[in-house]
Amino acid sequence: METIKEKVKVTKNFRVTIPSKIRNKIDLKEGNIVEVVLNGEEIIIRKSPKRPRIRLGRKLTLRDIELVIKRGEEGL
Repeated sequence: METIKEKVKVTKNFRVTIPSKIRNKIDLKEGNIVEVVLNGEEIIIRKSPKRPRIRLGRKLTLRDIELVIKRGEEGL
């Protein structure tokens, strides 16, 4: 695994811009979720894995959601 090191400035509201070279390398897109980890004095920003999506071919109703929650609680 190649190590790429870039310096960036912390701006107003403590924002940082991830350099394009790094964004492109890991295919980071606007809207992706990243994890921010503090390890001693080191801050690690890493791309979060995609969450699986369930496609039912229709919109979920409130009743559908309540049933799934109930099944999950019964499994505890």
